Amino acid sequence: MPKSSDKPPLANDTERDFTTLSGLPLERVYTPANLAASDPDQQIGYPGEAPFTRGVYPTMYRGRLWTMRQYAGFGSAVESNRRYRYLLAQGQTGLSVAFDLPTQIGLDSDHALARGEVGKVGVAIDSLEDMETLFDGIPLGRVSTSMTINATAAILLSLYVAVAKKQGTDLKRLAGTIQNDVLKEYVARGTYIYPVRAAMRVVTDIFAWCRTELSNWNTISISGYHIREAGSTAVQEAAFTLADAIAYVQAALDAGLAVDDFAPQLSFFFNAHSDLLEEIAKFRAARRLWARIMKERFAAKDPRSMMLRFHAQTAGSSLTAQQPENNIVRVAIQALAAVLGGCQSLHCNALDEALALPTEQAALLALRTQQILAQESGVANTADPVAGSYAVEKLTDEIEAGAREYIEKIDAMGGMLRAIETGYVQAEIQKAAYDYQLAVERRARVVVGVNQFVAEEEKPIPILRIDPEIESAQVARLHALRAKRDAAKTRAALAEVECRAASGENLMPAILTAVEAYATVGEISDALRRVFGEFQESVVI
Repeated sequence: MPKSSDKPPLANDTERDFTTLSGLPLERVYTPANLAASDPDQQIGYPGEAPFTRGVYPTMYRGRLWTMRQYAGFGSAVESNRRYRYLLAQGQTGLSVAFDLPTQIGLDSDHALARGEVGKVGVAIDSLEDMETLFDGIPLGRVSTSMTINATAAILLSLYVAVAKKQGTDLKRLAGTIQNDVLKEYVARGTYIYPVRAAMRVVTDIFAWCRTELSNWNTISISGYHIREAGSTAVQEAAFTLADAIAYVQAALDAGLAVDDFAPQLSFFFNAHSDLLEEIAKFRAARRLWARIMKERFAAKDPRSMMLRFHAQTAGSSLTAQQPENNIVRVAIQALAAVLGGCQSLHCNALDEALALPTEQAALLALRTQQILAQESGVANTADPVAGSYAVEKLTDEIEAGAREYIEKIDAMGGMLRAIETGYVQAEIQKAAYDYQLAVERRARVVVGVNQFVAEEEKPIPILRIDPEIESAQVARLHALRAKRDAAKTRAALAEVECRAASGENLMPAILTAVEAYATVGEISDALRRVFGEFQESVVI
């Protein structure tokens, strides 16, 4: 009797190339022969055991479901607080704060460059007064909060801590994450302020301070999400994210920290894209590769230092303005990939986010998507149910190998900082984005509703619109704050921030003192700018 592998190819098997979304070739069928060179004990193992291919915890979601952390923030602190309370009442289990662009790049709401952007893509935060309003009525000792903030992460973390202190919360009980991943800003997103090496100094100051002051806080969320949104492949997302992580670990070691003192507080943030099997394999490959990097390269001894714990967000770049209801299906598939890939927390994008910030109803539907996955699909009832799939395990091996090859190339250049400064990483991402766009335009990649199955007439849907009066009201509040605060106390606190920036002392105590003196995000950023300068992007050709 002939083996199945001896069967002739199907009639349409050779009509086109079958690849993953990122271009990895796919075979018609996978068999044990594809894994003949693998040692299952070393490559796959068990959940909760190194190299953590199958997940970082033995029971995974049987013990505790992933945190359902819907990303939200818009307009003023008052409006965002109202949305947070609504989502918590609907069953959300963690907060995730979106800040507006001026806050992200260290500009106060009354800065000339902030005009027209205040409160548009996130909440406007200028001072401790705003932060108190944002978390009014939300006990910070009992909720986990993630903040998507990078260049100004030290300031926003200090604001959060100051609010917690005012609430009387024991800082050891504070749980959450600041993104604090400045490296990916230089290659994929653009909300940087200082030169690369000065920015790295701020990151390691946060590591050192949190080690003693915020023992339950994740000091960084090393982000592949924005790398993927910029157009990278799945392999590049895994490779460049882990290369960034290597740079952070090395910087912390160079600053005198011991690896097992800070590495357990590292966390990651990945994109959950549409190619189900490739995405599951990407998460598993990244987890396994990171465990090996920490053990072999950095000699970590604590198993927690080797765990790649990650938040996932569904792919904003995959959402379409055309036939936006289709985005509900896309998000559900992407969320399933994240859960089958073993995420620790998850955000589902809303169906209308290709058009605007989500409406309350769209945000609720996105949350319900997670809840249906958790409670009705059955995929949370067993740890890593895809393990042993010939296709998934082979893709996991291929993505790990491809990511390792990139990391070795970056090492040969002198490390990730040098690779960023020369524009290598940016160029690789740009090429991948260009290739994908060409494939869409040639219809080699189908995007339903865009290049195939196009609707003759689009049906409008309701979208969220930000009241332009929010900006003037925010500016008025800022001016009132400056008029009533103790100006001498604020000036002294800002002078200490500047002094510490120049001396090399840890910045965090001075920044915390400054925010408690009602210094603004822009003023503290300016104090650091005077010492560090600002980053000037090199042209990538």
